[in-house]
Amino acid sequence: MVVQDRRIGGPVAAAAAAGLALGAGLLASGCTTNGAAADDAPAGPPPSVTLRQAADGLVRAATSEVRTSLETASGGTRVAISGIGHYDYRRGTGRLRLVLPEPAGPDGRLRKPITEILAPGALYMKNRGAGVPADKWVRVDTTALSDGNLVTGGATDPLAAAELLRGTRRATYEGEARLRGVRVRHYRGTADIGVAADAASKGIAPSLAAAEKGFTTDVVPFDAYLDEAGRLWKVRYRFSFANGSPRGTEVTSTVGYGGFGVGAPVELPLREDIFTGRVAAPGSG
Repeated sequence: MVVQDRRIGGPVAAAAAAGLALGAGLLASGCTTNGAAADDAPAGPPPSVTLRQAADGLVRAATSEVRTSLETASGGTRVAISGIGHYDYRRGTGRLRLVLPEPAGPDGRLRKPITEILAPGALYMKNRGAGVPADKWVRVDTTALSDGNLVTGGATDPLAAAELLRGTRRATYEGEARLRGVRVRHYRGTADIGVAADAASKGIAPSLAAAEKGFTTDVVPFDAYLDEAGRLWKVRYRFSFANGSPRGTEVTSTVGYGGFGVGAPVELPLREDIFTGRVAAPGSG
């Protein structure tokens, strides 16, 4: 998938340029897969139908712990950070703590973790830096981002990651695997952002619709892992951006799920705690 350069920008894209990218290998440890022939596929609906219903399984589970990773690779340079937190799928809200690459910058001090609160149509970031007071949040309208915050916020919204599977165009069953001691089924395929936007829930649809307009192609390769109850345990997407580089930028975004039913309520920042001034680009000011 290629992104038009003129569509990439804004404070969240600037944050991504400063290092908001997550290591795709974070959730891969402890996962083994056995190859499967078509005859070994589990009984029930075809893989594409099962995957389109993955978001429904998370809503039934109500809440979960989440781990995110996202890695960018461009011109031989890789940048990665990781995130951990929890998500409420019925409210469409979540809280993540993102650990940034080290060291920070010219002073050599380590970057402080960034706290993100995810909500329908909005992303709130604390410890954003670059002119933002330490006790203030930055609010970004995710429906105005060229990728609907699938990538540029440094972590893919866990519900959006599941809702993107509603656009599954084709999929194959790859066999069984184990994640965190749980037996899961591994599927591989491609998802169509436009189809997903049309089928997504009310809170996620506007962000996916924005992503559909921002990318020059809607096709996203993925690997997804679901348990026998249809709950999503892990999904990995591979995005490609033009990004002003002859070789472009490759982005691998992974979201891991577990601890279903666990997670404290997510409280949105108060209006007086949201920074309304100018957000400087990283490294300036």
